[in-house]
Amino acid sequence: MYDPGIRIDDREDVYSPAEDSILLIESLDIDDGERVLEIGCGSGVVAIHCAKNGADVTAVDINPSAVELTRKNAAANGAYMDIRLSDLYEDIDSYYDTIVFNLPYLPVNDEGMLEKAWSGGDDGIGPLPKLLNEVRGRLLPRGRFVIVVSSLMDQKRLEEVLHGYDVRVLGEKKLDFEMLRVLEIRF
Repeated sequence: MYDPGIRIDDREDVYSPAEDSILLIESLDIDDGERVLEIGCGSGVVAIHCAKNGADVTAVDINPSAVELTRKNAAANGAYMDIRLSDLYEDIDSYYDTIVFNLPYLPVNDEGMLEKAWSGGDDGIGPLPKLLNEVRGRLLPRGRFVIVVSSLMDQKRLEEVLHGYDVRVLGEKKLDFEMLRVLEIRF
Protein backbone atom coordinates (compact mmCIF):
# COMPACT_ATOMS: atom_id res chain seq x y z
CA MET A 1 0.00 0.00 0.00
CA TYR A 2 1.22 3.49 -0.84
CA ASP A 3 2.48 5.41 2.17
CA PRO A 4 1.02 8.93 1.88
CA GLY A 5 3.64 9.97 4.44
CA ILE A 6 6.35 9.79 1.77
CA ARG A 7 7.34 13.38 0.98
CA ILE A 8 8.32 14.01 -2.62
CA ASP A 9 9.69 17.24 -4.06
CA ASP A 10 9.48 17.64 -7.81
CA ARG A 11 11.27 19.50 -10.56
CA GLU A 12 10.22 20.79 -13.97
CA ASP A 13 12.61 18.47 -15.77
CA VAL A 14 11.69 15.25 -13.90
CA TYR A 15 8.55 13.12 -14.21
CA SER A 16 6.33 13.78 -11.19
CA PRO A 17 4.43 10.97 -9.47
CA ALA A 18 0.99 10.54 -11.01
CA GLU A 19 -1.75 7.89 -11.15
CA ASP A 20 0.57 5.39 -12.81
CA SER A 21 3.20 5.78 -10.06
CA ILE A 22 0.61 5.32 -7.30
CA LEU A 23 -0.95 2.30 -9.03
CA LEU A 24 2.50 0.74 -9.36
CA ILE A 25 3.22 1.26 -5.67
CA GLU A 26 -0.17 -0.08 -4.59
CA SER A 27 0.22 -3.16 -6.82
CA LEU A 28 3.76 -4.02 -5.76
CA ASP A 29 4.27 -6.36 -2.79
CA ILE A 30 7.82 -6.07 -1.49
CA ASP A 31 9.45 -8.45 0.99
CA ASP A 32 11.99 -7.44 3.62
CA GLY A 33 15.47 -7.93 2.16
CA GLU A 34 14.24 -8.20 -1.43
CA ARG A 35 16.76 -6.88 -3.96
CA VAL A 36 14.96 -4.32 -6.15
CA LEU A 37 16.14 -2.36 -9.17
CA GLU A 38 14.01 0.55 -10.34
CA ILE A 39 14.79 1.70 -13.86
CA GLY A 40 13.71 5.25 -14.65
CA CYS A 41 13.33 6.30 -11.01
CA GLY A 42 12.21 9.88 -11.79
CA SER A 43 11.42 11.51 -8.43
CA GLY A 44 12.23 8.29 -6.58
CA VAL A 45 8.78 7.67 -5.11
CA VAL A 46 8.62 3.97 -6.12
CA ALA A 47 12.19 3.26 -5.01
CA ILE A 48 11.59 5.06 -1.70
CA HIS A 49 8.42 3.02 -1.14
CA CYS A 50 10.40 -0.19 -1.73
CA ALA A 51 13.24 0.88 0.56
CA LYS A 52 10.85 1.89 3.34
CA ASN A 53 9.34 -1.61 3.07
CA GLY A 54 12.71 -3.23 3.73
CA ALA A 55 14.04 -3.78 0.21
CA ASP A 56 17.67 -3.39 -0.79
CA VAL A 57 17.13 -0.86 -3.61
CA THR A 58 19.12 0.36 -6.57
CA ALA A 59 17.47 3.24 -8.45
CA VAL A 60 18.67 4.44 -11.85
CA ASP A 61 17.66 7.06 -14.38
CA ILE A 62 19.09 8.43 -17.63
CA ASN A 63 18.23 11.96 -16.51
CA PRO A 64 20.89 13.51 -14.19
CA SER A 65 18.21 15.78 -12.69
CA ALA A 66 16.13 12.71 -11.75
CA VAL A 67 19.14 11.09 -10.06
CA GLU A 68 19.77 14.29 -8.08
CA LEU A 69 16.08 14.61 -7.14
CA THR A 70 15.84 10.95 -6.10
CA ARG A 71 18.88 11.43 -3.84
CA LYS A 72 17.24 14.48 -2.27
CA ASN A 73 13.87 12.75 -1.81
CA ALA A 74 15.47 9.58 -0.44
CA ALA A 75 17.40 11.59 2.15
CA ALA A 76 14.28 13.54 3.15
CA ASN A 77 12.43 10.26 3.74
CA GLY A 78 15.25 8.39 5.48
CA ALA A 79 15.39 5.86 2.63
CA TYR A 80 18.81 4.36 2.01
CA MET A 81 19.54 3.10 -1.50
CA ASP A 82 22.07 3.03 -4.29
CA ILE A 83 21.12 5.80 -6.76
CA ARG A 84 22.93 5.99 -10.10
CA LEU A 85 22.90 7.58 -13.51
CA SER A 86 22.28 4.80 -16.04
CA ASP A 87 20.58 4.23 -19.38
CA LEU A 88 18.46 1.16 -18.67
CA TYR A 89 20.88 -1.63 -17.60
CA GLU A 90 24.02 0.14 -18.88
CA ASP A 91 25.69 0.62 -15.48
CA ILE A 92 24.07 -2.31 -13.67
CA ASP A 93 26.26 -5.22 -12.67
CA SER A 94 24.18 -6.91 -9.95
CA TYR A 95 21.25 -9.32 -9.85
CA TYR A 96 17.80 -8.57 -8.45
CA ASP A 97 14.65 -10.30 -7.22
CA THR A 98 12.50 -7.58 -8.77
CA ILE A 99 13.15 -5.12 -11.57
CA VAL A 100 10.50 -2.43 -11.86
CA PHE A 101 9.96 0.18 -14.56
CA ASN A 102 7.13 2.65 -15.07
CA LEU A 103 7.60 2.51 -18.84
CA PRO A 104 7.36 5.56 -21.10
CA TYR A 105 4.15 4.36 -22.76
CA LEU A 106 2.49 7.25 -24.57
CA PRO A 107 2.50 6.77 -28.36
CA VAL A 108 4.43 9.95 -29.18
CA ASN A 109 7.93 10.77 -30.41
CA ASP A 110 9.18 13.58 -28.17
CA GLU A 111 12.92 14.04 -27.86
CA GLY A 112 13.58 16.18 -24.76
CA MET A 113 14.88 14.67 -21.49
CA LEU A 114 11.59 15.06 -19.60
CA GLU A 115 9.62 13.80 -22.60
CA LYS A 116 11.66 10.55 -22.52
CA ALA A 117 9.80 9.79 -19.28
CA TRP A 118 6.50 9.38 -21.14
CA SER A 119 7.32 9.10 -24.85
CA GLY A 120 7.08 5.47 -25.97
CA GLY A 121 7.55 6.09 -29.68
CA ASP A 122 4.92 5.64 -32.39
CA ASP A 123 3.46 2.49 -30.82
CA GLY A 124 3.98 3.40 -27.13
CA ILE A 125 6.10 0.28 -26.58
CA GLY A 126 9.31 2.29 -26.04
CA PRO A 127 12.27 0.31 -24.67
CA LEU A 128 10.19 -2.73 -23.60
CA PRO A 129 11.60 -5.21 -26.19
CA LYS A 130 15.19 -4.28 -25.29
CA LEU A 131 14.42 -4.53 -21.57
CA LEU A 132 12.86 -7.98 -21.96
CA ASN A 133 15.79 -9.23 -24.05
CA GLU A 134 18.25 -8.26 -21.33
CA VAL A 135 16.25 -8.76 -18.11
CA ARG A 136 17.06 -12.47 -17.63
CA GLY A 137 20.72 -11.58 -17.22
CA ARG A 138 19.81 -9.21 -14.36
CA LEU A 139 17.33 -11.32 -12.36
CA LEU A 140 17.97 -13.79 -9.58
CA PRO A 141 16.26 -17.22 -9.86
CA ARG A 142 12.46 -16.84 -9.61
CA GLY A 143 12.87 -13.11 -10.25
CA ARG A 144 10.25 -10.88 -11.78
CA PHE A 145 9.98 -7.84 -14.00
CA VAL A 146 7.15 -5.40 -13.11
CA ILE A 147 5.97 -2.74 -15.57
CA VAL A 148 3.14 -0.29 -16.12
CA VAL A 149 1.32 -0.46 -19.45
CA SER A 150 -1.51 1.61 -20.91
CA SER A 151 -4.46 1.02 -23.21
CA LEU A 152 -3.00 3.88 -25.30
CA MET A 153 -0.15 1.60 -26.40
CA ASP A 154 -0.52 -0.34 -29.62
CA GLN A 155 -2.21 -3.40 -28.06
CA LYS A 156 -1.40 -5.75 -30.94
CA ARG A 157 2.28 -4.83 -30.73
CA LEU A 158 2.22 -5.18 -26.91
CA GLU A 159 0.74 -8.69 -27.26
CA GLU A 160 3.49 -9.58 -29.77
CA VAL A 161 6.23 -8.33 -27.44
CA LEU A 162 4.79 -10.20 -24.42
CA HIS A 163 3.96 -13.41 -26.32
CA GLY A 164 5.48 -16.47 -24.65
CA TYR A 165 6.12 -14.77 -21.29
CA ASP A 166 4.40 -15.68 -18.01
CA VAL A 167 2.44 -12.44 -17.46
CA ARG A 168 0.12 -11.67 -14.54
CA VAL A 169 -1.90 -8.47 -13.93
CA LEU A 170 -1.11 -7.11 -10.46
CA GLY A 171 -3.39 -4.07 -10.63
CA GLU A 172 -5.35 -1.84 -12.93
CA LYS A 173 -6.97 1.56 -12.87
CA LYS A 174 -9.45 3.12 -15.27
CA LEU A 175 -8.83 6.79 -15.98
CA ASP A 176 -10.96 9.10 -18.14
CA PHE A 177 -8.92 8.44 -21.27
CA GLU A 178 -7.07 5.18 -20.63
CA MET A 179 -6.75 1.97 -18.65
CA LEU A 180 -3.49 1.48 -16.76
CA ARG A 181 -2.29 -2.00 -15.80
CA VAL A 182 0.64 -3.19 -13.72
CA LEU A 183 2.07 -6.39 -15.18
CA GLU A 184 4.37 -8.90 -13.51
CA ILE A 185 6.48 -10.93 -15.91
CA ARG A 186 8.13 -14.07 -14.55
CA PHE A 187 11.02 -15.95 -16.11
